[in-house]
Amino acid sequence: MTISPSPKSIPALHVLAIVLGNGLEFYDFLSYAIFAVYIGKTFFPSHEASANLILSLATFGVGFVTRPIGGIVLGILGDRLGRKPAMILSFILIGVAMLGIALTPGYAQIGLAAPILLVCFRLVQGFALGGEVGPSTAWLIEAAPPERRGFYGSLQYATQNTAILVASCVGLVLSIILNAHDLAAWGWRIAFLLGVVIVPFGVLIRRRLPETLHAAEDDVAVWEAQRDGRFGESYAWVIVLSFVLLGCLTIGAYTIDYATTFALNTLHLAAGIAFGVTVVISLAGLIADCAGGLLGDRFGRKPVMMLCASLLLVSILPVFWTVTHVRSTLLLYVLMGSLSVLLELTAVQVIVSFTESVPVRVRSGTVAIVYAFAISIFGGSTQFFVTWLIRETGSPLAPGWLWTAAAFVFVTAALALAESAPVKLCARPVGMTTAPAAV
Repeated sequence: MTISPSPKSIPALHVLAIVLGNGLEFYDFLSYAIFAVYIGKTFFPSHEASANLILSLATFGVGFVTRPIGGIVLGILGDRLGRKPAMILSFILIGVAMLGIALTPGYAQIGLAAPILLVCFRLVQGFALGGEVGPSTAWLIEAAPPERRGFYGSLQYATQNTAILVASCVGLVLSIILNAHDLAAWGWRIAFLLGVVIVPFGVLIRRRLPETLHAAEDDVAVWEAQRDGRFGESYAWVIVLSFVLLGCLTIGAYTIDYATTFALNTLHLAAGIAFGVTVVISLAGLIADCAGGLLGDRFGRKPVMMLCASLLLVSILPVFWTVTHVRSTLLLYVLMGSLSVLLELTAVQVIVSFTESVPVRVRSGTVAIVYAFAISIFGGSTQFFVTWLIRETGSPLAPGWLWTAAAFVFVTAALALAESAPVKLCARPVGMTTAPAAV
């Protein structure tokens, strides 16, 4: 049986390959949302601006449809053939999708074929992104020294926030250097082409990655758990709890991502202030992700998770009430940034705990599938539901109430979660059984 290289020998360049690939895939997926107005005008021409925007956003939603499929196919591939082949394939597919969206002529040039091709490339985007999270997170956890799994795993969410930040900055720069006509005609394509340039380098680096799938000590741990008759029950319980926790986190993430629209439509703030919220949230989240990984390594996943989730639960409604009644840009940024920090500190513990609690031989597929379904079900509907709630209730606090309900469910479910951090497991008395998947 092949044993992976010692985690301490993993070069920083290999970690960079995972971070770069993961960030690029989320950058591509999110860039579509940022330039949705211009993409709508290019591929869905209409006399009504709202009509082409709605069609463009509907195409954005199509990407959520194929994320579970990608999670199933590429996630299982990561368990059968290895993490590296699955990650290389997902990276190549995202490059194909980015290039396709950037170079596909508009409706004015090729007619109905334009939106059809756009939808196809968007489906490929969703498929690739759905298949990236499982293998890449599994690799990060397996490549890390046991005492640094939290920090390595936190890079999964840190790169997502970096992608949001970079995509927002690219959009801002393009809007500054190009006039409105050029930005709408061809400027938005530059954002996707910039990502395509990175793809060959990313594939080259990923091809040099060591494989982490086969580790003798992991296989022994799984075998012993199966022998003792504890594997099936524990594994199923981990899946159920993780799906609930990830679903609640997704509601929170997409509610806070709604902050720009909330600031524009509900608080009636200037566009510059509203878009600034996204920058603050993503930057605060990026810092919190890395800090959360370190805290989880030091104190354990569950203590950090419970503390931050509890603080978040009691903070959401007061924050929304304050920003609604006190119109202050600084206060808006500070309070929304604070919610982002608490959310990300909590989220990191969940993804790391889930990944290291799943047996290595089914880790990639399980994480990919559960994550993709949670994101698709709750992420694809949260912002629509928030908009509907505000309209039906007439209350600007509606997003806060929805998020608070999700946070309450999260805290309740998290109480049943077992600790998975090595720093805590090693502190248990000798002979005391531990979660079978904590490797």
